[in-house]
Amino acid sequence: MKVVKFGGSSVANAEQISKVIDVVAADADRRIVVVSAPGKRHGDDTKVTDLLIGLANVVLEDGDYEAALQAVVARYAEIQQELGLPADIAVAIEADLRGRIEDRGTHILHFMDTMKASGEDNNAKIIAEAFCKQGHAARYVNPGEAGMLLSDEFGNAEVLPESFEKLAALKDASEIIIFPGFFGSTKAGEVATFPRGGSDITGAILAAAVKADVYENFTDVDSVYAMDPRIVPDAPAIELMTYREMRELAYAGFGVFHDEAIIPAVHAEIPICIKNTNRPEAPGT
Repeated sequence: MKVVKFGGSSVANAEQISKVIDVVAADADRRIVVVSAPGKRHGDDTKVTDLLIGLANVVLEDGDYEAALQAVVARYAEIQQELGLPADIAVAIEADLRGRIEDRGTHILHFMDTMKASGEDNNAKIIAEAFCKQGHAARYVNPGEAGMLLSDEFGNAEVLPESFEKLAALKDASEIIIFPGFFGSTKAGEVATFPRGGSDITGAILAAAVKADVYENFTDVDSVYAMDPRIVPDAPAIELMTYREMRELAYAGFGVFHDEAIIPAVHAEIPICIKNTNRPEAPGT
């Protein structure tokens, strides 16, 4: 069994999501799919997570948030339309966002987490629908309901030890599991998020819980490079490296993989493979 995670650039639009479906369908061992919120479609674009943070800030300032809300809904509506999915999906996402705003309460950090988490949550629902539309047996799974229990350190939560046993049940699912990254639930049932980029952490936790053969982390580069290929075009690719080396690179600011995501994989001795959604045939790191 493989746990596969797709980052924001891999699920930024309908074209990329179609590639995700093809990648998963090409390997029957890819059974658990972790997805991020839609990332940038082009260099000047804004990630959905940043749109959501902007929306939350306007709400907290008691400002007119309608334009900010519609900017988020428009991103999902575009994906829904281009994938040929029912229009009621975008309607449901708008209702979900309005519900989160209405239930904001007084805890600012918790409200921010609730809003940020909607990025992954709603994208996972769309992607599950897209899998089914193409004839694949797939279902969305809510992290909290599946047992992804986190500490109540909103915005910087950590997984609780009992999560692993609860999440292990996912290995017996008959369908492809579409699991939103980045967030889980506190014991009190409140949404809490990992640090930014935490979908990598979600994938590593799931890989450890189900004792996956490998954790594949799909992004928009062929592999980990010794230097930033955007600055050094002929930077050498790294075919094999240790967990320690990967974590040192992550600490140094290499944005390919979250440093905290390495810990669950190390403890469970799960190999990690960094691969490219756009060139899945490349061996990766």
